[in-house]
Amino acid sequence: MTDNQITSRSHATDGATNGFLVAALYHFARFERFEAFREPLQAFCDENGIKGTLLIAREGINGTVAGTDDAIARLLAHLRGQPEFANLEHKESRASKMPFLRMKVRPKKEIVTMGVEDIDPNKIVGTYVDPKDWNALISDPETILIDTRNDYETAIGIFKGAVDPNTKTFREFPDWVRNNTGLHNKPKIAMYCTGGIRCEKATAFMKEEGFEEVYHLKGGILKYLEEVPEEESMWEGACFVFDERVSVEHGLKEGNHKLCHACRNPITAEEITSAKYEEGVSCSNCYDTRSEADRLRYRQRQHQIALAKKRGLRHIGS
Repeated sequence: MTDNQITSRSHATDGATNGFLVAALYHFARFERFEAFREPLQAFCDENGIKGTLLIAREGINGTVAGTDDAIARLLAHLRGQPEFANLEHKESRASKMPFLRMKVRPKKEIVTMGVEDIDPNKIVGTYVDPKDWNALISDPETILIDTRNDYETAIGIFKGAVDPNTKTFREFPDWVRNNTGLHNKPKIAMYCTGGIRCEKATAFMKEEGFEEVYHLKGGILKYLEEVPEEESMWEGACFVFDERVSVEHGLKEGNHKLCHACRNPITAEEITSAKYEEGVSCSNCYDTRSEADRLRYRQRQHQIALAKKRGLRHIGS
């Protein structure tokens, strides 16, 4: 399967029998009409029962959405019907239940926020490396491997031997690079992220900063977990995803992590047994950083969620 193809219909027929199809997509392109495109795109997704988030900006489109196979196929065809997005690529996985609460189309300044002016992946970018060739590159002793994701993502999974910048947001990444002169000690820089989009900007930034041999994993971790057999994999742990599944594993199977709805950090089954864990209120990651007033507010919200569930409804904050 190529990035531009829809998953074979043998994988699933509709949301009722095999869950939902999840499509992660992005494309950098000059998109001057992005603000006018918001309402029609929102309407298209609503009409087709699609949920998730799509960010649109002058530099392109980015997001993750879910729906039936046919609905996602229609959306991808609609987007590729726009001249700016004719070559849009996407990655697919499955969810046993709808992983989003609502559909949001949001105009933004950047489709992935780095906060550095004039970084344009259409003009300069690193060298793409297919998943099948990734292990050889990162095993090379002349390569420095960098995870461009944030700390709550790297906490549950990372490539063997990767440098973790421990950033809270992607905006911190440029300063981290500038403050780490040791990154110049080896000739090759290899970078990766969840689906590939952060590396488009990260590798462009690295090239602008004078690094010559800069590589990034094409399709990101998601494509690697889809294509590389587990017995050959150099990935350790699970991959955080920005929806209600929380994480995926090899073969893009749904992981076992849950989300703390107080701090939005992924938590394991072991962490749920901690005395600091209370559903919707706290976990071991955030307990010591929250006040009793915070926890009281979270308990009230959790109570409303429980009441909504009893009525057969889904609370908007759940």
